[in-house]
Amino acid sequence: MWLRSPQFDGVFIFGILGVALLTGLVIVQRPELFVPILIFDLWFLGYHHVISTYTRLWFDGKSFDEHRSLVVPLPLFVAAGTLAAFYAFGLWIIVSVYFYWQWYHYTRQSWGVSRAYRGKDREALYDNEWLERAIFYAVPILGILHRSNQDPGKFIGMELRVISVPSAVVSLATGVTIGLVALWVLRRIEAWRQGRLAYVHTAYMLTHFAIFGVGYLAFADVTYGWLVINMWHNAQYILFVWMFNTRRFKDGVDPEARFISYISQPQRLGLYLASCLTITGILYWGVLRTIDWLFLAGVSTTVVLYQVMNFHHYIVDSKIWKVRKEPIRRTLGLQG
Repeated sequence: MWLRSPQFDGVFIFGILGVALLTGLVIVQRPELFVPILIFDLWFLGYHHVISTYTRLWFDGKSFDEHRSLVVPLPLFVAAGTLAAFYAFGLWIIVSVYFYWQWYHYTRQSWGVSRAYRGKDREALYDNEWLERAIFYAVPILGILHRSNQDPGKFIGMELRVISVPSAVVSLATGVTIGLVALWVLRRIEAWRQGRLAYVHTAYMLTHFAIFGVGYLAFADVTYGWLVINMWHNAQYILFVWMFNTRRFKDGVDPEARFISYISQPQRLGLYLASCLTITGILYWGVLRTIDWLFLAGVSTTVVLYQVMNFHHYIVDSKIWKVRKEPIRRTLGLQG
């Protein structure tokens, strides 16, 4: 039922959502706080969550050998492609790709988490997997269609060009989404009446609908909505990776992965977070700022360099966190 424990899952499902939504309310009431909140999100959650990915890649020899192609050649290809696009089209292409790719990345992460909760409780299984997928993706798809139709022009203060989506398509998607969510609610009520409701999985799905609905539909300002869902996504990822590492090294310090296994012991959460934040500071502030200053000074290029990290992270995540893979399922203790 639980990924880790009632306390952990309570924070993971409801606590993170609550903080993200509260942040959104604060920004609406006090727009002048957007920049300091954004800076906090980037340095303590965003960059940190990217670094959390690398705890699965190069914090121990076995992981490095297993994912060598993701560590060595892939960043070079991503950097070359991103910089080529930037010089060919301008900053707008990077911003626009990020706008759509981050939406897909956030949705896929939430899908993976929902599958983890699904695997913890047999009652969470659906008879029709295609219907399950349609229900899950309905709100996120409606959200991105709405933003594309809205065509805000600016995203995080930079030029954004969206895919043109007619209002009729958004209206159709709205009807389909309402129908699918209503069907999901009816099926959950039926399961409850039959005494087979998967409570934790159901709770997570409610927060999934809520965060994508609020982030992509409720806020008139696309950037405010993005910040809310970005904070939720970042914090969720950090906690999930920490939980995964504690389960991976539940037997204690591994001599072949001494550093990551030592900081991943449950009683060392503070040390784990401090280690990741230290690496974040060195990599983002030190290396990227130095490269930017020496070779390609300017805000635009700094944004591009940060997006190289993001795009690489998106690709890596799509490869290393597939819940259907047996090693992942075994570590998370999921049912077959």
